[in-house]
Amino acid sequence: MDETILKNIDTFFTQYYHQTYKKGEILIRVDESPLGVYYLKEGYVKQYAISKKGEEVVINIFKPIAFFPMSWAINHTPNAYFYEAMTDLSLWRAPRDAVITFIKSNPDVLYGLVSRVYKGVDGVFMRMVHLMSGSGYSRLLLELIIQSKRFGTQSKGAVEITISEKDLAAQSGMTSETISRAMRILKDKHLLTYRKSVLRIPDFKKLEKELAEAL
Repeated sequence: MDETILKNIDTFFTQYYHQTYKKGEILIRVDESPLGVYYLKEGYVKQYAISKKGEEVVINIFKPIAFFPMSWAINHTPNAYFYEAMTDLSLWRAPRDAVITFIKSNPDVLYGLVSRVYKGVDGVFMRMVHLMSGSGYSRLLLELIIQSKRFGTQSKGAVEITISEKDLAAQSGMTSETISRAMRILKDKHLLTYRKSVLRIPDFKKLEKELAEAL
């Protein structure tokens, strides 16, 4: 995002209430009306639902710079999710009406928001394709590619992600057993290594090619 736009967003939100949260703390609970729009400047927040089986289903993960929940803010949509700190957080909370006025008055900020929304929608559509026509193996491949692009870091020509098999299961909607089986196949094909929740992809292009061939 352009530095001028970031500065504009920062100037607006930091005039309001500053909050810190520890890892594992809940910011917003399901069916709870949010107290405002949160501006995330440091840390990660996961948005999730609980299935009828009592399993956590991750909808989205917010990273800096982000503000949420925007569907509630713009459309007055009742909140149906939990928002939980994945790491220690530093964020600000602004009144909904003030945020809407700010967005309407700053087309560049609105454009950035819409761009991020469409990137998210593309990811949802890709997941739907693999959910309807793919195997558990291809669904895991897709999830790894999405997570790598959003959160991966470069290390000696490889891509690394810090993520547990439990989180992969929650984000892909699969069981831990299915994730473990698919991970073993990927390890046997030397497409990744996995140790202490650090997943390393030595050749990202090969992983993308594997996904294309798995459909």
